[in-house]
Amino acid sequence: MIAPYFQCSFAEINKDMIKFSFLIQKLPELSNQEFVEYHKNIHAPLFSSLPETKQYVRKYVISHPIEAPGFPKPVYDAVTDIYFDSFDDYHHFFSSENFLKKVNPDHSNFFNENNFVVLVTNETVVIG
Repeated sequence: MIAPYFQCSFAEINKDMIKFSFLIQKLPELSNQEFVEYHKNIHAPLFSSLPETKQYVRKYVISHPIEAPGFPKPVYDAVTDIYFDSFDDYHHFFSSENFLKKVNPDHSNFFNENNFVVLVTNETVVIG
């Protein structure tokens, strides 16, 4: 079950929250299924377990592409969206000892750390 601090409706999302979208590619030695299972069942719970996640992260979403006939094969294997109230919260989280010692080292177990994209946005919900 998702912890209560991650549960929110569109109406509850602060329009001023900052969204960080990480587009990542799996390691070549992993199958797509292995990558998705690791991301969902190992990395995401590890990320969610940090006290700093509860303190600073407002929403955490991971998405994996599905086969879609007529559409090109995706360039990236996942999108991770992490929402913060401020850049200060972002910096506190990503510079925390727990993140640096527990979560950051895990990245090399499943995604290519040399080839990813980060988008920093302010999300506007139009319908929802």
